[in-house]
Amino acid sequence: MAILVTLFIIVGLVSALKGTGKIKGLGRTGTEKEAGEAEGGPEEKNTAIDNPDIRVLIMDNGYSNIVHPSVTISSAKGLTLTCGEETEDWGKSDSLTIAPDDARFGKGNIRIQAKEGKVTLSSIKRGFGTPSYSGIIELRTTAEGIVIINELPVETYLCGVVPSEMPASYELEALKVQAVCARSYAYRQMADYGYPEYEAHVNDSTDYQVYGNSEEQESTSKAVAETAGQVVRYQGEVVTTYYYSTSCGRTTSMEAWGTAPSDSNGYLQSVDVSDGEADYEKELPWYRWEAAVPVQTLSNLVGLNTGTDVGTLSSVEVTKKGPGDVALQIKATGSNGSVTVDTENKIRRALGGKGYQITKQDGTVIDSGALLPSAFFTIEKTADAFVIKGGGYGHGIGMSQNGANEMAKQGKDYKEILTLFFHDVTIE
Repeated sequence: MAILVTLFIIVGLVSALKGTGKIKGLGRTGTEKEAGEAEGGPEEKNTAIDNPDIRVLIMDNGYSNIVHPSVTISSAKGLTLTCGEETEDWGKSDSLTIAPDDARFGKGNIRIQAKEGKVTLSSIKRGFGTPSYSGIIELRTTAEGIVIINELPVETYLCGVVPSEMPASYELEALKVQAVCARSYAYRQMADYGYPEYEAHVNDSTDYQVYGNSEEQESTSKAVAETAGQVVRYQGEVVTTYYYSTSCGRTTSMEAWGTAPSDSNGYLQSVDVSDGEADYEKELPWYRWEAAVPVQTLSNLVGLNTGTDVGTLSSVEVTKKGPGDVALQIKATGSNGSVTVDTENKIRRALGGKGYQITKQDGTVIDSGALLPSAFFTIEKTADAFVIKGGGYGHGIGMSQNGANEMAKQGKDYKEILTLFFHDVTIE
């Protein structure tokens, strides 16, 4: 008996040290659940993962607004509506439309759950068509319309994030990288409400992570299941795992966003996305790109984007660079004066906009967008144009999605890939 008691004490201490309850260093506002409580999703295959609920604000068509003029919902086996203390049975497959002045709101927020399967939200469209959602759909009426919140276990949420953020055709190990990054990012966001007035942690757009814009796929759900509960930790804390499309062969640090190096962001350092002999992404279209922007076009764009009328540009200089050779500051000088722009996002916006074309290294030509593809570039003036030569697509901080896929093609597993992009971290 004494031996058994001692054994139980040791087991209890080991469990406590492993931290099998809550994620260390994060305030938790979601409800803690045993894995497998919700129907569908990877949690059915795991019996001991932490799987709290996340609350996702669902935006309107085009992700332009957080409120909806009305909401139309349905489910093949019917719905259950809860309003305050009352429960209503909608036992049919017909759609139900709820307007902001619906009498049910007089009893409280309306919480809707499918009797079986998912809730279809036919009043909005997403990239693949009409979306359906697991978990609970909560409706809140406001002066402007209805706010929709999808409350569901985070592992199920990730099954809608991963295919929306990375092509489902990518290598499984790359999809696992995306799953772990998306989970870590979600946990960091769940520390506080992004929309405290609606008790929502995130929305479903690029403001946070895209959710539900692509259908769930077997490959991406498998990646979520096979990494269930795993997050990236630095110095014991779950960290925000930033990611972007394509690197130029190097990444950068938070200095690109004007944040000084510190103990808390030391996991985000400039690294070579290379096997030591060649860059993993060297054959990809966005690895290198070039644009010849007419002088007057760039003059107009810089004036518009910075709010400073510099006149006709005579020079644009990169006056400060950061880790990985990213542009941290530019100075644009024209006939009416000059303007200085700091940080990668503002620099990309200052030089972006419509009016010129960008040629990728594979010869593909596209129209310019609101942002320059990346801040890894050089710029020189010719007689009638500014020639910008750059590499990569995105902010360059953290994980390159295409870099991860190329590494996976060469046999790297997801933990090897993650520990290349994120310095001195553990995957737990």
